[in-house]
Amino acid sequence: MALKGNLRDFSINQLLNLINLAKKTGTLVVEGPGDSAWVSFREGKLAYSRMDSDKDNLAAILHRSKKLSRSHYNTIQSRAASMSDKELGLLLINANYLTQEDILESLRSEFVGVLHRIFTWVEGLFRFEDDVMPPDGKITLQIGLENIIIEGSRRLREWEQLQDELPSLDIALRFTDRPGADIRKVNLSVEEWRVVSYIDPKNTIKQIAITTKMNDLEIRRIVYGLLQAGLVELVRPEGVVLERQKPSFPVADAEEQKSLVNKLITRIRSL
Repeated sequence: MALKGNLRDFSINQLLNLINLAKKTGTLVVEGPGDSAWVSFREGKLAYSRMDSDKDNLAAILHRSKKLSRSHYNTIQSRAASMSDKELGLLLINANYLTQEDILESLRSEFVGVLHRIFTWVEGLFRFEDDVMPPDGKITLQIGLENIIIEGSRRLREWEQLQDELPSLDIALRFTDRPGADIRKVNLSVEEWRVVSYIDPKNTIKQIAITTKMNDLEIRRIVYGLLQAGLVELVRPEGVVLERQKPSFPVADAEEQKSLVNKLITRIRSL
């Protein structure tokens, strides 16, 4: 019987558990909200994965992982576009530009990253195509699923908590009136600054997520941290302030003070 169905009835984690236990070989195709993922397995181990919205050639993957500069990426795209991933990988290694470990590390991060992105998909369709694998020119790996499944469960729990705090992304943000806090002095990550740059009552959180190419978990995590730090507040797109709900997250203990929320709160209080 073909393995196919709806994510409402069978989660990504459940699918991975089944593939792992049955040691299946083939490709899982997941059609989610606005994107699709193709994840290949060999005897129950992750071999390859890609998103429809991302270029999946080796040069693009190495550029996303910051192993290739923009100029080198453009050069490869124009001069070596006809090369397979395996051929390009050998060329880069023989030219002493990258090591084999550099390439394998980038591929592993990319393949696992695709699974991380789809863990929170609860809407969509899936099907498993037995014995269908990527083209021969693609580089495949053998990555055990056990740790990926554990991480997926953690991410799903976090997403469910953040969804409770931010049930809808069809709302906007604005900066709070805090004369004693200067946003420019707060130590934010690159991703957090990208979100901050789009904060405006005219922009919904969903629009910001689409523009910054963040999934539901990523945008909710950043927005929640900004809310907890008192830097922003929720408003209706037309400008009506929403009533803030008391957070249901547990208070972090002394060993957890390095989290984003606590870093932000500590920094704001010190201003």
